[in-house]
Amino acid sequence: MAQPEPAPEPEGEPKAEVGVGPWEGELPEGAHWDPDLLADGDRRNVVDKYRYWKHEAIVADLDSKRHNFHIAIENWQHDMNIGTVVRSANAFLAKEVHIIGRRRWNRRGAMVTDRYQHVRHHPTVQEFVEWAQGEGLAIIGIDIFPDSVPLETYELPRDCALVFGQEGPGLSPEVHEAAVDTLSIEQFGSTRSINAASAAAIAMHAWIRRHVFHQLPG
Repeated sequence: MAQPEPAPEPEGEPKAEVGVGPWEGELPEGAHWDPDLLADGDRRNVVDKYRYWKHEAIVADLDSKRHNFHIAIENWQHDMNIGTVVRSANAFLAKEVHIIGRRRWNRRGAMVTDRYQHVRHHPTVQEFVEWAQGEGLAIIGIDIFPDSVPLETYELPRDCALVFGQEGPGLSPEVHEAAVDTLSIEQFGSTRSINAASAAAIAMHAWIRRHVFHQLPG
């Protein structure tokens, strides 16, 4: 006897299209416009201001107004948070993201924002520290140590590198020693620590409040 055919899978909701379709009306003039995107539509995950812009034109415009803080994260065991950190760094317009340790990292969480965010690799902590000091950046660690001071009441310097340890081990002793200060994020629940990518976003926003909106801590 023939087996009955399986029932068809229920159809899901239609996926909403991302971005915009082809340009309507008279074509705009300017070297920053991408003719292919104008003709075919722009489905990239970019803000409306950059719709139909060439990739290199977007990066150049971002470079003209990047903020003075850098983000660094240690990557000794292929930390899965790095992609999300890069995405947040792009959102808050960090100058650069620095990967300390292993060069390879999972880009999925970045959601393609690494195409617009400068990412630099340093094989060792020493090389990163020497680079940061040469650039005149204050190295600020974010972790829970006995000598950590609250991020909420700390006056973050304008020119700084905020450094995060990988999930689990946290900051290495080498970074802790090199940091001018180590900051902790106040918590009110039962868990001892929060996700590294979440901590990075909180610290970046603290810098934005201090230096873009000029709100003093405390």
